[in-house]
Amino acid sequence: MQMNPNKDTRLCISMSGRPGNFGLRFHNHLYEQLGLNFYYKAFSPKDLAGAITGIRAFGIRGCGVSMPFKEASIALVDELDASAQAIQSINTIVNTDGHLKAYNTDYIAIAQLLRDHQVAKDTTFALRGSGGMAKAVASALRDGGYHNGVIVARNEATGSALAKNLGYSWQAELGQQRPQMLINVTPVGMAGGAEADDLAFAAEAIDQAEILFDVVAIPVETPMIIRGREQGKRVITGLEVIAIQAVEQFTLYTGVRPTPEQFQAAVAFARS
Repeated sequence: MQMNPNKDTRLCISMSGRPGNFGLRFHNHLYEQLGLNFYYKAFSPKDLAGAITGIRAFGIRGCGVSMPFKEASIALVDELDASAQAIQSINTIVNTDGHLKAYNTDYIAIAQLLRDHQVAKDTTFALRGSGGMAKAVASALRDGGYHNGVIVARNEATGSALAKNLGYSWQAELGQQRPQMLINVTPVGMAGGAEADDLAFAAEAIDQAEILFDVVAIPVETPMIIRGREQGKRVITGLEVIAIQAVEQFTLYTGVRPTPEQFQAAVAFARS
């Protein structure tokens, strides 16, 4: 990845509690291939308000927003796109001459993946999580016509509110239910965390499910995904989510949409 930044290079960044290298390599690869004078860097801010002030102050063109900043950032931007307004969660900030507009490209990615993997509309599912990303996933499911679901969240306040807003039921644990699709939208299984080696759902529930969907992208092969692959189950990984939402971010930042071939090459490079 040959980069030669200069005084006119436009900077894009990401903010995450646990930064990874996928987005950095994905964006910078496309900048180089398309001859764009941009550079991308990942950060883990200690002061969220200060970081967003810095985006405005330094003229940073765009910022990817990951857990745990997706909701806390809302009050710090100037405008919400409809994709973010509807679910009150953001994952992208675009800076146009000091005006910060926030979007949610996670929603777009989830909707596309449900179509690409041909998940039947009558599939029963359990979604674990109640944060900003969970809102995007659950909203895409609801809007896509998936009505047979339950929100599983230990936090009753956020879990029950999410379920009520979208027309689903809520429960603290999955219990004896065995839905066809299990969706993890929590840090369980994420590298570097206290639950990195844990399954997002009980082993018995995973063994009886047909589809396993894990939004955790680091690692791509989470304990739940590994167990599912070993049994030949259909899996949807966090890598697929992050790749699709990243190309949508790239287009918002640069005004350029890569071809499918350029997109696939960037994904392959980012994974290498």
